[in-house]
Amino acid sequence: MDLILERLDEIQKMIESQGLYTREVLNFNETCKYLELSQSHLYKLTSNGTIPFYKPNGKKIYFRRAELDTWLLRNRTDSQAEIDQRAADYIIKKGRIKL
Repeated sequence: MDLILERLDEIQKMIESQGLYTREVLNFNETCKYLELSQSHLYKLTSNGTIPFYKPNGKKIYFRRAELDTWLLRNRTDSQAEIDQRAADYIIKKGRIKL
């Protein structure tokens, strides 16, 4: 059990040293790791203007982690329970069901 805890501590230190979850601004390679995308795919996203990025000196590009999180969470799909609830609310509001 102690060996497992030690190993977990080592893994946590490695993650923190990479700065993927603690740094506000990530470079291109860090963003690939953070988003789990290939370099070519991330390049396509930036060249198409699909993903927000910064280019302060005209060459290297950088990304704000908070904006990446927002980008990842766009286009949310409702659960079936949420859809059913909205439908029930609509029907009750329109007075189509007599209780």
